[in-house]
Amino acid sequence: MESHEINEVLNRPLSQELLARALTRLAYVAKDGTPRNVPIGFAWNGTTIVMCTATNAPKLHALRQNPMVALTIDTEVHPPKLLLIRGRAELDLVDGVPDEYLQLNGSYEMTPEQRVEWEASVLALYDGMVRIVVTPTWAKLIDFETTLPSAVEELIQRQQERQQGALN
Repeated sequence: MESHEINEVLNRPLSQELLARALTRLAYVAKDGTPRNVPIGFAWNGTTIVMCTATNAPKLHALRQNPMVALTIDTEVHPPKLLLIRGRAELDLVDGVPDEYLQLNGSYEMTPEQRVEWEASVLALYDGMVRIVVTPTWAKLIDFETTLPSAVEELIQRQQERQQGALN
């Protein structure tokens, strides 16, 4: 997929809404060769998706071995809205707590007092974190109104062809 095609998908209003959500599902291949899919908070900075994790997280070993990942950002309503992204994870070890981590957790409902306590506990717990930075290499938006999964599009096309054949 060309970068202008990826940008066209990611710049759609619905994609922007989904990119403003709190959680994505990160899919990767674990060190034992089996697939994993974990929910993780993220921040979108306009060009990359940034997720943060503990320096001892098992997913880091797996991502060092195979950095190819898939992300799903979706809604919980009908019809579902889905933003599917593929890319390569780059790992960035940082001292302390990355700003993105503090920002991405800002979407959870907390009182100002809870927020202060949460930030203090996070800052005390982590002496460093790893930023998982994904630059999209492929993207698809599915809204089940104007865009559908490719398999469903194919079934609709076949159905239309059968109906057209019956009319002839």
